[in-house]
Amino acid sequence: MTLPETALSRWAATEGLPFPLGPTRIEKEGAFNFALYSKHAKSVTLLLYTESDVANPVFEFRFDYLRNKTGRVWHCRIPLTSVKGAAYYGYRVEGPRPDGRFEWHTFDHEKILLDPYAKSVFFPPCFDRLAAARPGSNAGKAPLGVLDGDSEDFDWQGDHRPRHEADTVIYELHVGGFTRNPNSGVSDDARGTFAGLVGKIPYLKDLGVTVVELMPVFQYDPADGNYWGYMPLNFFSPHHGYLSDHTVKAQHNELRDTIKALHQANIEVVLDVVYNHTGEGDHMGPVYSYKGIDNSTYYLMADRPDAPYENFSGTGNTLNTSNRAVRKMIMDSARHWAREMHVDGFRFDLASLFTRKADGSVNANDVPLLSDMASDPDLAQLRLIAEPWDAAGVYQLGRAFPGIMACQWNGRYRDDLRRFVRGDPGMVSALMRRLYGSDDLFPDDRMNAYHPHQSVNYVASHDGFTLYDLVAYNQKRNWANGHGNSDGMAENHSWNCGWEGDEGVPPDVMTLRKRQIRNFCCLLLLSNGTPMFRAGDEFMQTQAGNNNPYNQDNETAWIDWRRLDANPDIFRFFKLMIAFRKAHPSLARSRFWREDVHWYGVGRDPDLGDDSRSLAFALRGGSQQDDDLYVMINAWWEELTFEIQEGEADTWRRVIDTSLESPSDFLEPGTESPLPSMHYRVPARTVVVLVRDRERGGVS
Repeated sequence: MTLPETALSRWAATEGLPFPLGPTRIEKEGAFNFALYSKHAKSVTLLLYTESDVANPVFEFRFDYLRNKTGRVWHCRIPLTSVKGAAYYGYRVEGPRPDGRFEWHTFDHEKILLDPYAKSVFFPPCFDRLAAARPGSNAGKAPLGVLDGDSEDFDWQGDHRPRHEADTVIYELHVGGFTRNPNSGVSDDARGTFAGLVGKIPYLKDLGVTVVELMPVFQYDPADGNYWGYMPLNFFSPHHGYLSDHTVKAQHNELRDTIKALHQANIEVVLDVVYNHTGEGDHMGPVYSYKGIDNSTYYLMADRPDAPYENFSGTGNTLNTSNRAVRKMIMDSARHWAREMHVDGFRFDLASLFTRKADGSVNANDVPLLSDMASDPDLAQLRLIAEPWDAAGVYQLGRAFPGIMACQWNGRYRDDLRRFVRGDPGMVSALMRRLYGSDDLFPDDRMNAYHPHQSVNYVASHDGFTLYDLVAYNQKRNWANGHGNSDGMAENHSWNCGWEGDEGVPPDVMTLRKRQIRNFCCLLLLSNGTPMFRAGDEFMQTQAGNNNPYNQDNETAWIDWRRLDANPDIFRFFKLMIAFRKAHPSLARSRFWREDVHWYGVGRDPDLGDDSRSLAFALRGGSQQDDDLYVMINAWWEELTFEIQEGEADTWRRVIDTSLESPSDFLEPGTESPLPSMHYRVPARTVVVLVRDRERGGVS
């Protein structure tokens, strides 16, 4: 039996509805609907504030559970006449004291709490993180939700979401650090903002990248000191610090402008999202939102009264994604960014945490959150990338990760490429696997049927040395971070090319460093899989050896655009290498190379011995309507003469030789150098690439 619409309307108008969560403006009724999830709360009070007084509410509403609660959701309907010009809102929530591991409550009726579903966050002039971390009221000092947090219209007309396949090249960047430096070339008011990123779109187009992966853009605590943004405060609102226009209504639309402009440039936008923990930290951290609303629902708790929060994230707490209400919040957040913001995908930070059960154990067979996304029509077609490990030792790379449809950051690729290029022994067979697409990790047998593009290949990311620092430092230099140089990865598989750091570096060492950078770039973009590199690596960005500048909102972590002018040869090599990959779809395939690739060494057979540091391979492109490629790789510290094993000398043309100075290192189309013989002397630490027209090629 269907309830008459008039009766349903009467009930909703007097009691409110439990959906959607958050505040909803209902124009036809002249009212706001508020809905807040809290399983264990005993009482909930809604507080409304005006712009002129953010300490004393202009309106309060205390929920009656017999009238304003459905299941675990507290809800009410407030007429606009009662809102009295309020612009912001918050909650006070009361509840029971802690009672064991799975009901470890932290209710504090004096705390002003931020709605997890707030679409925009307002920080009052007297905002104080410490007031939220100590007992007592933080009225006037607490972050508040914005009533009309995303109410401004936006014209998406003409927006077309690009979708790249073989030409995918991911470029990881930090919105703030990308243009915050005064030498970034953008206007002063746009530096470090979404608008600044728009100003750099012509540069991105010129470079040739097709996907930008934005480090976290969700609102985070500006008093936390986390420059990277991996300590989210809210999952629905853009970070206010990345706005050039700080008016409330512009919070979403400035990012929408950026996404639309990137789409017009045929560039996808992937967000690095942190759905595994929040910025509230452990029991010593602030009570901003989740802790005070329903602590034991939102977080994984431990059986340790002195340290009650499970810390599998390494940041103080871990979201309880095994809880349906938490998963719903994450799903609603993802849908918001997909539907309302038109993002093209997500990279999930520490995604192995999604496999944690309520008791902290690991579910090795399923990731309910990613399974939900795979069955959601708004999310299933997006580019989903997992970081398949957590900070507590769980490492699920490849088929070990239950989310079988997701792409994954391939940490093994990173480590194996670094070790091979450094010259470590016994790495040739590992290099073959990584070039081929890592089928040992992503098998395409009948049961699994993985694709090589599910391996996101990278040599450097935000987490660790820059590419230049990888060839300039043997040891990390993280003293500025304030942890006695104990933070950051200890083993970077780096090599300084014979001189530590930049001070007084000899010219021959710098020449070798540039060669090693070209080697890394070349091998990355020759590999089957999805390539990714970090912003600035294309012109030797340095962090002076700091491999974990998460709290360095300064020139250490900002992109130094002067290095683009100082190293145009490296930029040119990256740009041409990206274009080369796009021109040869044979490299990036949906399937593995299989019979199209033949592995060689300096002679007929590859040397897989412990002392070997050389490899060659021929990749035939006919099945992909592409040319044939022949690649010779020498990671040894002495010259080697390779005997080319296929075709005739006059059929091959040399395109790349990383030992040569620019522009001879990369010969542009139409200027390739014919080979004089079937023997090629490959200098120490060098990669050489030959090309042969497919109509002239054939099996030798």
